[in-house]
Amino acid sequence: MKVFIVERYGDKAGVRAGEMPDPRVGADDVLVRIHAASVNPLDLKLRDGDFKAILPYRLPLVLGNDLAGVVVQAGSAVTRFAVGDEVYARPDKDRIGTFAELIAVHQDDVAAKPATLTMAEAASLPLVALTSWQALVERAGVRPGQKVLIHAGSGGVGTIAIQLAKQLGAHVATTASTAKIDLVRELGADVVVDYRKQSFETVLDGYDVVLDPLGGATLEKSLQVLKPGGKAIGIAGPPDAAFARELGANAMLRMAMSALSFNTRRRAKRRNVTYSFLFMKADGEQLRELARLVDAGKIRPVVDRVFPFEETREAMEYVEKGHAKAGKVVVAMT
Repeated sequence: MKVFIVERYGDKAGVRAGEMPDPRVGADDVLVRIHAASVNPLDLKLRDGDFKAILPYRLPLVLGNDLAGVVVQAGSAVTRFAVGDEVYARPDKDRIGTFAELIAVHQDDVAAKPATLTMAEAASLPLVALTSWQALVERAGVRPGQKVLIHAGSGGVGTIAIQLAKQLGAHVATTASTAKIDLVRELGADVVVDYRKQSFETVLDGYDVVLDPLGGATLEKSLQVLKPGGKAIGIAGPPDAAFARELGANAMLRMAMSALSFNTRRRAKRRNVTYSFLFMKADGEQLRELARLVDAGKIRPVVDRVFPFEETREAMEYVEKGHAKAGKVVVAMT
């Protein structure tokens, strides 16, 4: 099968087209012929080796973390899917590789594609939609009337998280550039802070939850807008010891991750708020819940541009250079 692989970490020119054997299909797996996959910042971080200490993949590595396609084979123990089903998925972190013609995915990580979406639209959703769900529903337990700040509202996670937070009944604030204000308001944002003109920490206060895909100074300032008992959830880091435990990391790695987030957690504690790091997990049941929201018109994907599969490296460069105007970049099979 045709694939796009990274042969060595840290080499931006090292992502190349290649050929690899078709995947082996386990008893609980479905083999999916991929019609479209999307590009995520995670793909860039994996290419650069940013996670090699905690996600020790063997090279060469097929990149790609979400997909939409059609089931072409079902394992002997598969009960939820049949050949011909249109599906979408975020494979488990140990089984990524959607920049390819085929992939074998455990049936628990797969869901029927939202019927109202094209393959390209569906492929844009799994990683960012699961991240939004796991942050706002699982981790934060957002309730009607709570105040939620979502940074980078026009980004991949932001465009979905705004819509989901509104469906949960929250009052939603977001940060965006001047050119994106109309878009994020259309998605449901009640308050928009133009980060080019205002400092969000000076105009927002009393928030229950902050979802931060940016990290760094943005995360540190976000602690200031939370009310006592509030929660800051970071998806760009720093990682924490709880994440290390989820990975089953050894004691040394747990200590290292705890040290990386120590200052942030200490500042949070002083303000009587909490910080936690979220690394999204594959979950077919959550994708089914999200598909229902999509087909009911409650959540819509935002796709910036679709590249042909042959231009996967160019699609990654497009994302890396910040050319995407809003939402997700997708690669589609011809």
